[in-house]
Amino acid sequence: MADVEPLLAERPFVPYGPSHWGTIGVLIVGAAALIVLGRRYRGAPAVQRRCSRAFALIFAAFLVPVELYWLLVTPEIKYSLPLQLCDLAAIAAVWALWSHSRPAFALTYFWGLTLTSQAFLSPNLIGPDFPSLQFLSFFGIHSLVVWAGIYLTWGVGLRPDWRSYWTAVGTTLGWGVAMFTFNSLAGTNYGFLNTKPVVESMLNLLGPWPWYLLSEVVLGAAVWALITWPWVRQRDLLPATPGPGEPRPTPSDPPPAGRAEQEHAQYRVSSHSSTSLGDETPSE
Repeated sequence: MADVEPLLAERPFVPYGPSHWGTIGVLIVGAAALIVLGRRYRGAPAVQRRCSRAFALIFAAFLVPVELYWLLVTPEIKYSLPLQLCDLAAIAAVWALWSHSRPAFALTYFWGLTLTSQAFLSPNLIGPDFPSLQFLSFFGIHSLVVWAGIYLTWGVGLRPDWRSYWTAVGTTLGWGVAMFTFNSLAGTNYGFLNTKPVVESMLNLLGPWPWYLLSEVVLGAAVWALITWPWVRQRDLLPATPGPGEPRPTPSDPPPAGRAEQEHAQYRVSSHSSTSLGDETPSE
């Protein structure tokens, strides 16, 4: 029996091991369920708002104890402060779920779906495997942020636009400058701005420091533009529809025209006016 490993012995987390794949599976199933839930109540703003706020409370009930534990029980300035972009994305996601705030949604959408999601591709988790606190807190927070972004976008129906894009870009650049300064003074490495993470990550493909920071900015801005443009294009081509909580037209109201139809109608009116004026002008 001495040679048999106890069932409760702490095993180190291994990327793309059974627990990692299991977490990815839970992420996918949870995302699908939230999309179905959000779309089911799109026509009932009051019920949809209650669902969003319930999600926000569940998220906060998980987030606050975890952050307090790392801040108070293991007070290590290099790791315990909630200054990572994923920590801020979690706070933004809770507020976006509660209020449907456009700035909070913008941060949840861009940070959550492109940055927080990187935790599932190259997890920076050096510690014991499931069901350790490190494992549950790491993947729990990252999953909830990604779920919030997916739920608000494909479930509730919030949409990013170019204003959302610039909100996310400006906030991210401001955070980057503040964190780089803080890291330099405190000897920390929040956001991996002063050095790359120990584990393998996509940053290894972007060149040495400090050039990978510039690569991050350029690549991130381009990717965010690519995931903004389709929504803006769709809004321009399709008839306008009310957002969550906005009044919907009554059956007697004519359907709203899309932007292209509105411009065509304006052109027809102006052409008709010009023709009428020409008919009324007496010939010499």
